[in-house]
Amino acid sequence: MSFRAREMYKKVVRRVGGEGKLPAELMKSVKDMLPDSNVIMGRAKRGIFAGRHIRFGNKVSEDGGNKSRRSWKPNVQEKRLFSYIHDRHIRVKVTTHALRCIDKAGGIDEYLLKTPYNKMDTEMGIVWKAKIEKMYSDLGEMEVGFFPPEEEAKVKEGFDEVRAAKKDFRREAKRALAKQRQLEASSAGDDQAGEVTHTKEKVSAAAAKL
Repeated sequence: MSFRAREMYKKVVRRVGGEGKLPAELMKSVKDMLPDSNVIMGRAKRGIFAGRHIRFGNKVSEDGGNKSRRSWKPNVQEKRLFSYIHDRHIRVKVTTHALRCIDKAGGIDEYLLKTPYNKMDTEMGIVWKAKIEKMYSDLGEMEVGFFPPEEEAKVKEGFDEVRAAKKDFRREAKRALAKQRQLEASSAGDDQAGEVTHTKEKVSAAAAKL
């Protein structure tokens, strides 16, 4: 195992949850299938590139055939991909080739599950793959209970009643708030009218004294 693969293995273990919290078979497969390459593009560590990295070559002039070195960078896009296991959208930087692979696999979860570890080639992809495999293994160990159709209908009716009660409560709260605002506005208007009447009385009394 190369130095880069060993460091990636340590980061995977630390970020996923520790050596003892993961199945031994899973961590053995992670250790055996880590990418053994020593050099990788730094930007690829922050996304899923599906093996696409910077390529180098020559730029040949049309007149004299002079060659000068140049590079081709991958087409990287920032996308929001929906993960069913996390039940939310995940913002990630992907190449167009990785995006086609994800669409072909049927989603980000299926792509991570089907892609071998040695083809992920980035720490981010390896960590996500290990997390999703751990979550699927935990879901597989959970006991699932099924209700008969009659009980499911009752549960649905209960949810509908709760939803209707919430809607009625919001409606009544809005009505009460509107009534309170009307009363405050009317009381403020009465106070202003009383002040105007009191001022008129004072003016008339002063005029009578004169």
